[in-house]
Amino acid sequence: MKANGITNILVVGIGGQGVMTASEILAQAARAQGYDVKKTEVAGMAQRGGVVTSHVRFGARVYAPGFGVGQGHVLVGFEPAEAMRWRHYLTAEGIALVNTQRIPPPVVSTGLHPYPDDPIGAMRDAGTRVRAFDAGSIARDLGDARMVNTVMMGAIADHLPFAPDVLKEIIVEGFRARKPKVAELNGLAFDAGRKAAHAAG
Repeated sequence: MKANGITNILVVGIGGQGVMTASEILAQAARAQGYDVKKTEVAGMAQRGGVVTSHVRFGARVYAPGFGVGQGHVLVGFEPAEAMRWRHYLTAEGIALVNTQRIPPPVVSTGLHPYPDDPIGAMRDAGTRVRAFDAGSIARDLGDARMVNTVMMGAIADHLPFAPDVLKEIIVEGFRARKPKVAELNGLAFDAGRKAAHAAG
């Protein structure tokens, strides 16, 4: 638990990557541990691949769903340029867990803005603690590219104020209820994401 009793997590990415699903899973896991949970979701043209962000806050008592610049404890970046764009929301001691798979948003693909040359390097140069890994490749190697979300949840598991198995169980049981054939595979994806985050450190 953080010094003020509240954990602040920012999840960012591109529409279709599962940002909102990830924030809901984090919220469910925190609620299961008895925490008060608040979250926000902002989807900018999410269906078209636009920017998606979500704040997740939990603690003994949380009064507001959002938090300000310099107050985030963990940044989960599903896309590296988006992680770079939101890194200033982290505290000085915060950590960014970033998928290196590049998915340029429409403002880049239409030529309105250039894609940064090295977003991960820029974050590190700015003093951000980053653990970066290719969640897309990990998911594909396990047989399903859609499991990037689960890989990223594994990556954050050791940066929460409760045991990693709490989060894993929420994910696996959720799939067991809806898609039992892929429940165990998502458990493997979770473990692989956790391992990748450790190796990246």
